[in-house]
Amino acid sequence: MKYWIRGILAAGCLAAAIVVAAPAAADDLLFINVGDQARPPIGWVEFCRHRSWECNVAPSAARDAVLTQKSWKELVRINRLVNTRIRPMTDLDHYGVVEKWAYPDDGYGDCEDYVLLKRRMLMEAGWPREALLITVVRDKKGDGHAVLTVKTDQGEFVLDNQNEEILTWSETGYRFVKRQSQSDPNVWVSLGDPRAATATATSK
Repeated sequence: MKYWIRGILAAGCLAAAIVVAAPAAADDLLFINVGDQARPPIGWVEFCRHRSWECNVAPSAARDAVLTQKSWKELVRINRLVNTRIRPMTDLDHYGVVEKWAYPDDGYGDCEDYVLLKRRMLMEAGWPREALLITVVRDKKGDGHAVLTVKTDQGEFVLDNQNEEILTWSETGYRFVKRQSQSDPNVWVSLGDPRAATATATSK
């Protein structure tokens, strides 16, 4: 992993230069092991039912984002911007239902809503869809949680509304359950033991 990823610049949402502790995981823990096909979360299925134009995409070749100093700063900026602007609210309080995935356009949302907005903003900024993977985990309390995994040529990084710092997947302390396939966002795959996997062809 390049030296600047391990300990230097990140841009804050107010254009202030902020030093962020960069990921420092062992090289053999940069990529999580991907398993068999898994059932998509009902929240994603319902999201696609209501926003079919966003989900009706053709399968494509897996791509990793190429991480540079510029793209790292952009990643940190978008993560911080969304975490700062959106206020947490459960779906039950927000919509009167237990589970609903939606863009937090009114400024409120739960973990999946943070993820959807970060994913959309990164795609609008030119990041490859295939590298932006909605991921279901169990947090340190054992509760279900959603994060955005960004798969890059230098590892898999997690954007999380519960943590301002961007970490490699292996540094989060989470148990990773399943996520979108790189080739098709409507196909989900299980996530297994912390063993190395091979990076795919890169593109940014």
